[in-house]
Amino acid sequence: MIRVLLVEDQTLVREGLEMLLNLSEDIRVVAQATDGTEALEQIQQRDFDLVLLDVRMPRMGGIDVLREIEARNLKLPAIMLTTFDDDAALLEGIRLGAKGYLLKDVSLPKLTEAIRLVADGGSMISPVVTERLLRGLSDAPPPPDDGYSSEVLTTREAEIMRLMTGGYSNREIATVLKISEGTVKNHVSNILAKLGVRDRTRAVLKAIEKGLI
Repeated sequence: MIRVLLVEDQTLVREGLEMLLNLSEDIRVVAQATDGTEALEQIQQRDFDLVLLDVRMPRMGGIDVLREIEARNLKLPAIMLTTFDDDAALLEGIRLGAKGYLLKDVSLPKLTEAIRLVADGGSMISPVVTERLLRGLSDAPPPPDDGYSSEVLTTREAEIMRLMTGGYSNREIATVLKISEGTVKNHVSNILAKLGVRDRTRAVLKAIEKGLI
């Protein structure tokens, strides 16, 4: 069972999400919070597999929660829900390690798919969010040199990188490219090594920043 902490300040949205997510056999919203301060209190009191986090909330928003999670080295994966009010917050959330970034109008099947994927160690970024990232990064300052290898991606790695940017899982990438899932995993490992990053979300951001896709 995937134990979810749901953080959302709007009561109707929060209760609706809880009801819908709890219809799944393998997902349970085991706690709720109305802002980041309450979320951190909940995180201190019990264990969760994932936090579903609104970006904009009173007192403490989702970005500040991500900063605290990173500062405390809590290793708690987060999916951010956004209405695109702030491109800067979107970029900052990715930099702080958010494993998923979805629009609030996401369908229930897509949301549950993202929860399962992120809980299993993957990442999910909405293709529409990716387009926003591309536009936002054009105005962003260049990132510091943090170990990026000058070795460029191969043609196959670039194909896989583009699909990763669209939020495709390893299995979906294997289906699209008609190769084995194991081959995809090997390519993903090579991509992470070349980009000098630890996970798929940072790989997507780095590839966009470096103009590799």
